[in-house]
Amino acid sequence: RLEMRNFGVKVCVIEPGYFKTMITNVENLEKNFHSSWEKLPEEIKASYGENYLRQFVGMLKVLQRGYNSDLSLVTNCMEHALTSLHPRTRYSAGWDAKLLYLPISYLPSALTDAL
Repeated sequence: RLEMRNFGVKVCVIEPGYFKTMITNVENLEKNFHSSWEKLPEEIKASYGENYLRQFVGMLKVLQRGYNSDLSLVTNCMEHALTSLHPRTRYSAGWDAKLLYLPISYLPSALTDAL
């Protein structure tokens, strides 16, 4: 963003929370993770353990319940950034981005890691 400023280009950052899209689809992610897992050397699989993959996919399934399906929150940010006379530097789309990720970004790293 700052590098482009010297060329007269204003860059706005849109930081969405989690939304239901094909990118966040748990079935697709699980299939890709299992495919990648099968390609790993046995020593790496042993280091992580089969339980790691199961727990990771399980956590994704739990998180997916909170994904937002209203993509207009993101596209409204994009529209404002593109059409506003004075666009903001950063846009946060979704309740999780505004209430969780944005405040966490201001905390010290040690506290963020603990959370």
